[in-house]
Amino acid sequence: MNVLSLFDGMACGRIALERAGIKVDNYFASEIDKYAIKIATKNYPDIIELGDVKKWREWDLPKIDLIIGGSPCQAFSFAGGQLGFDDPRGDLFFIFEDIVKFYKPKYFLLENVKMKEEYLQVISDRVGVAPIFINSDLVSAQSRQRYYWTNIPNVSQPKDKGILLKDIIESGAVDREKSYCIDANYWKGGNPEIYKNKSRRQIVFETPDNEKQFVDRDKSYALCSGTAHNPSNYFNRSRGQIVFKSNGEEIRWRKLTPIECERLQTVPDNYTEGVSNTQRYRMLGNGWTVDVIAHILSFMEKQ
Repeated sequence: MNVLSLFDGMACGRIALERAGIKVDNYFASEIDKYAIKIATKNYPDIIELGDVKKWREWDLPKIDLIIGGSPCQAFSFAGGQLGFDDPRGDLFFIFEDIVKFYKPKYFLLENVKMKEEYLQVISDRVGVAPIFINSDLVSAQSRQRYYWTNIPNVSQPKDKGILLKDIIESGAVDREKSYCIDANYWKGGNPEIYKNKSRRQIVFETPDNEKQFVDRDKSYALCSGTAHNPSNYFNRSRGQIVFKSNGEEIRWRKLTPIECERLQTVPDNYTEGVSNTQRYRMLGNGWTVDVIAHILSFMEKQ
């Protein structure tokens, strides 16, 4: 099978194809981020890098059987400006559409975030299929809600694997069952206060020398923004969650490690090793949850 991956990033699509047991003859990838390309080719030296998707008319490719891609989501995300197709990044969807129409692959797969109904409808009308809504929490320890447009028939929801955040951390304890959606800005500046005080920053609680610790309830309260650093204040707030320790010393907490973020995205441990941690967090936040993609692609194999 010849595969063309647009906005390829670190080649999550290639991992998914491998995991779904689908043989790849040629994997053509369009990507411009040098760090993502470095990681993709480190893990899959046979990837054929094509460069900027905007120069697609210069490509000379053989018959393509599958086109996959997740055009930049910032233009559509509720966490962003929601400028949609007026944002140059949102406009890249139309390039995806043009390439699909030109190469006429047997199958295609497009991924993007939750968005306004008007944008959702435009994309659905242009590609000719209704999207499938899947939350990555079914196959991972991360809540990551995404739409998937594909002409692969009979795709159903993945089975819930029951993976929890506590199952994927390297050490410590957590205050919730599933992680927030990891984004490309997870690592910003190195100030731990960012992770504790922003509601979309996931933290892990630690004790000195990994001493014994335990929690006071089966389910955590939702972690709210503005939680105080002082453990007594944290404990006394009605929506605060605390981890008790055997020696009663001050609580310590940390951000997720790159390996833990890889596990949230169901990427192999140390797959992104070889660039700075900042770039590892960034590409993982921009990437796909691999097991969701592998699940969708497995229906292609069944045809």
